[in-house]
Amino acid sequence: MEVLRHVVVLLHIVAFAIIFGSWVAEAAARRFRLTAVMNYGLLLALVTGLALAAPWGGAVLNYPKITTKLVLLLALGAVIGIGKKRQDRSGEPAPAPLFWATGAITFVIAGIAVIW
Repeated sequence: MEVLRHVVVLLHIVAFAIIFGSWVAEAAARRFRLTAVMNYGLLLALVTGLALAAPWGGAVLNYPKITTKLVLLLALGAVIGIGKKRQDRSGEPAPAPLFWATGAITFVIAGIAVIW
């Protein structure tokens, strides 16, 4: 059971790597667009995060960490969703504050996952 939990933790970290990696690729190419890959990473982060929030073998859960990450993940979803909708509607890159907030929030969530 512990190996399965470690696999889910790995997938959770990979989900943030997917979001952040696609964000860095767009920033490096100076396209500043929010992509569908970011949405897939967001979905994987949510699913694996919910799986990790379940009690695995009677482990003690860190509710403040779970709550903080869930709130930030919802904020990230809102930022990506609003930015993607605006860029799709206008045909131009995502608004700069939403694009940069995507990278910052993703970095913070991944940092919380690893450090806390």
